[in-house]
Amino acid sequence: MKPAQKILRGILLTTLLILISNHALSADSSPRGSITGGIAHEAPPWFKESFLEIVDDVDEASEEGKHVLLFFQLNGCPYCARMLEESFKTEPLTSFIQKHFDSIAINVQGDREIAYNEEISVTEKELSEILKVRATPAIVFLDENNNTVVRVNGYRAPERFQYVLEYVSSKSYQSTGLADFLQAKLKRDVYKLRDNPLFTQLTDLSSVKGPLMVIMEDGSCYDCNEFHDGILAHPQVQKEISPFTIVRLDADSDQMIIGVDGKSTTPREMAKKQNMFYRPGVLAFNQGQLIRRHDSLTFPHHFKESMRFTAGGFYKKQDYRSYSELRTEELLSQGVTIDLGRPKMAK
Repeated sequence: MKPAQKILRGILLTTLLILISNHALSADSSPRGSITGGIAHEAPPWFKESFLEIVDDVDEASEEGKHVLLFFQLNGCPYCARMLEESFKTEPLTSFIQKHFDSIAINVQGDREIAYNEEISVTEKELSEILKVRATPAIVFLDENNNTVVRVNGYRAPERFQYVLEYVSSKSYQSTGLADFLQAKLKRDVYKLRDNPLFTQLTDLSSVKGPLMVIMEDGSCYDCNEFHDGILAHPQVQKEISPFTIVRLDADSDQMIIGVDGKSTTPREMAKKQNMFYRPGVLAFNQGQLIRRHDSLTFPHHFKESMRFTAGGFYKKQDYRSYSELRTEELLSQGVTIDLGRPKMAK
């Protein structure tokens, strides 16, 4: 190679290395996204200062004619903060809970030792894994024999939560199921079912081969307006639900429909079979398979990612927890701000 060629080659290599180095520095210096919308919260001071010997707690509560209420919470959880403020720190529920329950807070990421029963003695975090706490708050009610009689996963409006409290405190679980109890107790004139341009009128759910979202509403829905105006109307949510055929069913209806499995049923029977106690409830299917269920109010970020997980087929390769962790890192590395909070209501 001639000297002039060597010099030219050296110049080209140096230039290439500078370009690569500048690109790496540019990538490294790009701002990382952040997570917002979390809300710091504390359990009310009247929650029991338990030694986390749950069998002893149950015995003490039973002697006073009470049940034990375990409040599984996560630091910064906006759903926990909202439910504590609306139900545990606001009358008339505050006095009712204090009268009928010994409430104990459990941190799902906590390291305190907790003796749940004679067989299970682990940390709070390990117990949360054993009990498969996936949504916070998770509220577990225990009877006098330390058995779970009701579990509530996620946020509940106080008007609806009060009936769960009545169901447990009256020991109605000894004679009837929660769904039937709520059916008899809940007011039916709270909400009037609304039209939505996203909805498809369909009575044969088995005819949908791709992503299918079934929304359960009825006249007892305290959160349906927020669901329509804050969740479904959210631009990021609309992007992720665009692949879905969206069908809204009146969960009080006995009109015959064809279910996803091709069998005749009714919206009322379908809701009961799927244990959908909350309104609005959401069932997300893909290719006839139930992938995700939302039996509590879910804010835009979590809702859109749940629908993306379903419609995008990510469930075929990983569970939702793994997906969520990887997706969070992906968004943050792209400089995206992840807002976990309650949506602003569309006007």
